[in-house]
Amino acid sequence: MFRGDLVSGLTVGVLVVPQSMAYAILAGIPPVLGLYASLVPLLVYPFLGSSRHLAVGIVAIDCVVLAGGLSQLATPMSADYINLAILLAFIVGITQIAMGVLRLGFIVNLLSRPVALGFMSGAILIIGVSQLPSLLGISAPADPSLTSVLSTTVSHLSDIHLPTMLIGIAGIGLILGIRKWIPQLPAALFAVVLSGVLLHVFNLDEKGVAIIGHISPGLPSLTLPAFEMTNLGALFPTAVTLVLVQFMTLVSLGSVFARKHRYRINPNRELVALGAMNLAGSFFRAVPVSGSFSRTAVNVETGAESSLSNVIAAGVVAVSLLYLTPLFRFLPTSVFAAIIIVATLSLIDFSEARYIVRAKRVDGIIALGTFAATIILGIHQGILFGVLISAAAIIYRVSRPNIAVLGHLPGSRSYRDLEHFPEAEAIDGIVILRLDASFSFANATYVRAKIMLHSNKDNVRAVVLDASSINDLDTTALAVLIEVARTLKERDVDLFVGGMKVSVFQVIRDSGLIEIMGEDKFCLSPHRAVKSILVSWGRDTAVLD
Repeated sequence: MFRGDLVSGLTVGVLVVPQSMAYAILAGIPPVLGLYASLVPLLVYPFLGSSRHLAVGIVAIDCVVLAGGLSQLATPMSADYINLAILLAFIVGITQIAMGVLRLGFIVNLLSRPVALGFMSGAILIIGVSQLPSLLGISAPADPSLTSVLSTTVSHLSDIHLPTMLIGIAGIGLILGIRKWIPQLPAALFAVVLSGVLLHVFNLDEKGVAIIGHISPGLPSLTLPAFEMTNLGALFPTAVTLVLVQFMTLVSLGSVFARKHRYRINPNRELVALGAMNLAGSFFRAVPVSGSFSRTAVNVETGAESSLSNVIAAGVVAVSLLYLTPLFRFLPTSVFAAIIIVATLSLIDFSEARYIVRAKRVDGIIALGTFAATIILGIHQGILFGVLISAAAIIYRVSRPNIAVLGHLPGSRSYRDLEHFPEAEAIDGIVILRLDASFSFANATYVRAKIMLHSNKDNVRAVVLDASSINDLDTTALAVLIEVARTLKERDVDLFVGGMKVSVFQVIRDSGLIEIMGEDKFCLSPHRAVKSILVSWGRDTAVLD
C-alpha cells in the first residue's frame, strides 16, 4: 500500500509545484503563496477526510473566484490583497467546520447538477480567457471579468510581445504533445524546466519576457491572519461562494472515485476536513484550497491507496521551498499561463452538457442560464442566479403537479393513466384523478381547478381522488378538500378519496375532515372507492375483478 502512495505522492508533488505557482498568479498573489497553499493543508486532510484518493491543494476555480471577489477590494499582488486572501481562507475554514459540526452537508444540494455544470463551464471559460494577457505579454486589466479581459486584449493587440507569446504558445503545444504521446512524463513540469532553460540561455528576460522573480526560500512561519472587522462584511459574498463551490467540488469529486473503488465518503466529515485545511492553512499564509480534478486523476492512475499520498506531495513542495526557489526566479510567466489554459481545456465536459440538454429540457435551460450569467455578470452572480432559477423551477413544478386521469385495466384491480395506457377504460359517470405530488399551499389552487374542470361534465356523478402518491397534506390543502367536497355536493357529485397513506390520513382524522365529508368517502384504495360507488348506484361490479 505504502509503495502506491509513495509513487502517487511523488508524481502529484512534481505536478503540484508548477501548478501551485501558476494558480497563485491566476489568483493575483505571489507564486510562493501558491506553494504555501499546497503544503500545510495537504498534511491536514489525511487526518480528517474520508476519501482515499482525493488530491487537495490550490485549484484554478477557487483562484478565479478569489480574484473576482478581492480585485474589487484591493490591488492584486499588494500587501492588502494578500492579507485579504489569507483572511478569506480563515473565514471559509471556520464556516465549513461549523457547517460540518452542525451536519449541514445537505446544503450542497442547492447546487444542482445543471447549476454546477453551467457555473463550472462559465468559470472555466473565464479562467482560460483571463490568461490571454500573460500569454501574449500585454498588460492585464484590474478587473478580471471576461468582458474586461477580452476588451483589453483586443485593444492591445498591437502591444503583443512576440517572444512572450511564442514561449506561451510553445508551452501549450509541448504540454498537449507530451500528454498525447508520452503521458507518463509530467508535462507541466517539463514545460516549466525547458522554458526556464531557454530563457536563461538566450537571456530572454533582458528582452522583455516577464519572469516570476525572486521567491523567498524557506517554509512558512506560523502567523495570525490580519483581522479587520470592516473586511469581514466585504469578504462575505466571496466566502459564501467559495464555501459552496469547494464543498460541491470536494464531495462530487470524492464520490466519483469512492463509487469506483467501492467505499463511501461522509459529506459532513468532508466539510470538517475542508474547513480544517483552510483554517490551518490560513495560519501559514495559505489561500483557500479544495480538491483538484487533474491531480486526483493522476493520484488514482499512479496507484494511490490512501490519503497518505497528500503527505508525500506536501514533502515534495517542502523540498522545493527549501532548496529549489533560486531556480524558480527566471521562469517565464507565460508558461504558467499555458499550464492554466491547458488545465482548463481538460475540464470542459461536452458529454455532460449534451446529456443534460437531451435528458430534460428545463435542466438544459438552467445550465445554459447559469453559464450565461457567470460569464456576463460574474462568478458570484452566476452561481446565485443558478440557485435562484433552480429554486424557481422547483416551485413551478410543485405548484403545477401532474394530475393523471385514470381508467380501469380490464382483468385487474389496477388503474392507469388514460393518456399513456390505451387499454385502460374510463368508467361511465366516475372521474378518477391521481395527484402525483404532495398536496400543499403551493399547488392547492391548481389542484382545485383541475378537479373542478374534470368534474364539470354532464355525466359525472362521482370523483375519486387517488391519494397513493400524496406524501404530505397541509391546512391549505385541507381547506381546499372541504371546499371542493361541498361544491361538488351542491352539484350532486360525490368526492371519494382512496389509497391515502397512514401519515396523511392521520392529518385528515385530526382535522375533523372525516366528519365533514363522511367516513364512507375514505377508502383503502381507489378500486374499493369505485366499487363502493357502483354498488350504491346498483351497477354490476364483476367487471372490475
